[in-house]
Amino acid sequence: MEKMTLASMDITEEKREALKRIFPEVFTEERIDFDQLKRVLGEWVDSDVERFGLNWPGKAECMKIIQKPSIATLKPVRDESVNFDETENVFIEGENLEVLKLLQKAYFGKVKMIYIDPPYNTGKEFIYPDKYCEELKTYLAYTGQVDDNGRKFSTNTDTDGRFHSRWLNMMYPRLYLAYNLLREDGVIFISIDDNEVVNLRALCDLIFGEENFVAGFPRVTKKAGKSTDQVAKNNDFVVCYRKSEDLCINSYLHTDAGYKYSDEYYAERGKYKLNQTLDYSSIQYSPALDYEIEIDGMILRPGNVSAAEMEERKKRNPKSDFCWRWSKDLYEFGLNNGFVVLKKGKDEYRIYTKTYEKVTIDSGASGYFIEEKERTKSATTLDFIENRFSNDNSRKDITRIFGKKVFEYSKPVSLIKELIFLGTNKNDIILDFFAGSATTAQAAMQLNAEDGGNRKFILVQLPEPTTERTEAYNAGYETIADIGKERIRRAAKQIEDEQNGQLDLNGNGMMDLGFKAFKLDQSNFRVWDGTVEDEDSLAEQLELHVDHISEESNAEDILYEILLKAGFPLTTKVEKRNMAGKEVFSIADGEVLICLEQEVTSELIDALASTNSSQVICLDAAFQRNDQLKVNAALTFKFQAEAKGTEMVFKTV
Repeated sequence: MEKMTLASMDITEEKREALKRIFPEVFTEERIDFDQLKRVLGEWVDSDVERFGLNWPGKAECMKIIQKPSIATLKPVRDESVNFDETENVFIEGENLEVLKLLQKAYFGKVKMIYIDPPYNTGKEFIYPDKYCEELKTYLAYTGQVDDNGRKFSTNTDTDGRFHSRWLNMMYPRLYLAYNLLREDGVIFISIDDNEVVNLRALCDLIFGEENFVAGFPRVTKKAGKSTDQVAKNNDFVVCYRKSEDLCINSYLHTDAGYKYSDEYYAERGKYKLNQTLDYSSIQYSPALDYEIEIDGMILRPGNVSAAEMEERKKRNPKSDFCWRWSKDLYEFGLNNGFVVLKKGKDEYRIYTKTYEKVTIDSGASGYFIEEKERTKSATTLDFIENRFSNDNSRKDITRIFGKKVFEYSKPVSLIKELIFLGTNKNDIILDFFAGSATTAQAAMQLNAEDGGNRKFILVQLPEPTTERTEAYNAGYETIADIGKERIRRAAKQIEDEQNGQLDLNGNGMMDLGFKAFKLDQSNFRVWDGTVEDEDSLAEQLELHVDHISEESNAEDILYEILLKAGFPLTTKVEKRNMAGKEVFSIADGEVLICLEQEVTSELIDALASTNSSQVICLDAAFQRNDQLKVNAALTFKFQAEAKGTEMVFKTV
């Protein structure tokens, strides 16, 4: 019988296994021969050679934090959720480093896009645990869930000698874990300003690889700028990296004002615009492109000149003169299919070509053909300098939702919606683990409403208390996480109203406007402390582990901890079944069965083993110290699996 682990994914072990699959020859007795690894990679580096790279005080300690699994959990909060059982969106209240660890197993390589707006490090603006080894403990102390003995949080001021180092120590583990969650074609967008943009680029080069830098987008913050001694600053940046070269940034549809003509006969092609004339002198002359065209009873030559005059021109300048842009075959295809038009100018007739919105002329082995293809244009690094992306509009967004300014420093919906459009397709997952007021959720829902998408979001926000006497505090929002959850509810209602009732918050409509709320907390199971040495503490631990489930935990709390640590997403479909008189949770259409009853029977074991599930999980305490029943259960599952020729794993927790 297999005992289920309660820790999050072991990052170090996963990396070792991945390395072993690629380079098995560098392992000797399960240890890595680093010199051999260098030889395999075609490099020999002496140990005393200095290397180029980003280093700072605390970097080595960061790796210890990354490699330490989490034994916390995420507890569901139904009364703060919207459409809990059907929605595929998630809002998590908690310290994001611990949450990112908990998400590793269930969301490894599944997130298409990450957007984060981390602290800009301008001084006194982010909560920071002084001791890395106490992330959950200090988080719980800060949120008032345990006593505040030894509470150690501080802000990062620009007078601190470790000003940049502390910011890097905060960001490095989070970005490292975020990288694991991205799909191979995934992308991350990070908002930042001048204070840390250089360090952020160097840090992302370290984690994502310098070759995976995509772009740095300047974004207007305020058209008027912010006064300084000499130069007014009015921009920050959005830094973009990809997971690998598999990334494909979406293109915009052309909104060129030139597409203003309609063609009734070819209406399905959309509107068209007229290009420059078919003849011009800015390309190198070619005899193959110098031919007579007969159109509407007229015979035209390039530049509307006679053959004799053309010969005279070529004598003066043999390298360049008027000729047609299209070959004769292409011209005839275009003429016969409506891509050519004759128009009279001031003194003469000229031939123009048409560019349609939805089709183009293409060529293949059998000749020319018409292909359906909407005209697009690539994103540019100057796309976010318009005032609609400024902080003025983010304040308007907040006021429009709440009726008052309950949050500072958010980004405008227009900016994040544009980034989501560029970085995702319609069914992708978006992660924001510095969620703030939940602008990312509103942007994702608005874009889904506009293009019929089904993008899902996962948001993580620390429940940082709002400041007394602020509009947020006076309005009843005790934490920033409270503001974020309420914004999602209000934005969903606003979208529903704008759609004239065509969208349904109960899950029966066109799109998902709900979210599952979770809160970071201590594990529902008492975890064995291997550091205990004195007899009294050891005896206390033994007593606690007679029944190792917390008295404060309910069945749903335990269920979601098991799901997450077994590698199932938080939105996995859960159904209740009655088997042998006991309640059983069916996960992912019966792939896994979980029984959290306090007592199991031989009849229940037989019923569970007779299913086609690949995994069955029960509480260890449910066997009530009946070792014979536990052995019989293990044998029953083994025999049933052998009889069916399938794999069936039976675990206890």
